Amino acid sequence: MKGHVALEHVYFGYNPDKVILKDISLYAKPGQKIAFVGSTGAGKTTITNLLNRFYDIQSGVITIDGVDIRRMKRDELRRNIAMVLQDTHLFTGTVMENIRYGRLDATDQEVIQAAKTASAHSFIMRLPQGYDTMLGGDGANLSQGQRQLLNIARAAISKAPLLILDEATSSVDTRTEKHIEHGMDRLMADRTTFVIAHRLSTVRNANAIMVLEQGRSSSGAAMRTFWNKGEGTMNCIRV
Repeated sequence: MKGHVALEHVYFGYNPDKVILKDISLYAKPGQKIAFVGSTGAGKTTITNLLNRFYDIQSGVITIDGVDIRRMKRDELRRNIAMVLQDTHLFTGTVMENIRYGRLDATDQEVIQAAKTASAHSFIMRLPQGYDTMLGGDGANLSQGQRQLLNIARAAISKAPLLILDEATSSVDTRTEKHIEHGMDRLMADRTTFVIAHRLSTVRNANAIMVLEQGRSSSGAAMRTFWNKGEGTMNCIRV
């Protein structure tokens, strides 16, 4: 999978009588960063749920590399999508095992390299047993920022061509956010990335920003899309 993603005239509702997304269309090339902004309930997370086929759309089509995702096996589809969510869940086991959960056949050296990519290696080495430190109670012995760095390392080791960041830094302070952003910047390199965020700092380097309001990309106001072929960038501007 290379990471060409397209949504064409997508309509979706969790209940048939209440449509959440209305005529959503977008296109992302491999290596691009697409940001979704909008108020709570606008449908930002719903789009990422549809990309993973947690739900199937009512009408329209979602394709990856030109293939309708409804023709893909769910496990194969999700193997190619890495996610970093607002809530990080760790299981009882070592730091090494928690990171390796992103790709179970990864070597110890690959785990360490993923931790370095995520800017997690330095704090891991300060733990009592380093990568062999046992975590319990959903990582209760770590700070929220440290748990999130492990989540980023888990995504880094997956080597998935698609990356979804859903409010990945909203639960940490701005100083910790800066540290996490370094790891995420390296993680996003060469991947098609979809970002959901409320903080403008998280989406400042996006190739395109889609404004969602009440399930639409423009809420009645026109959206102009400018495509710069020379730079390969796309910017959406409210008009």
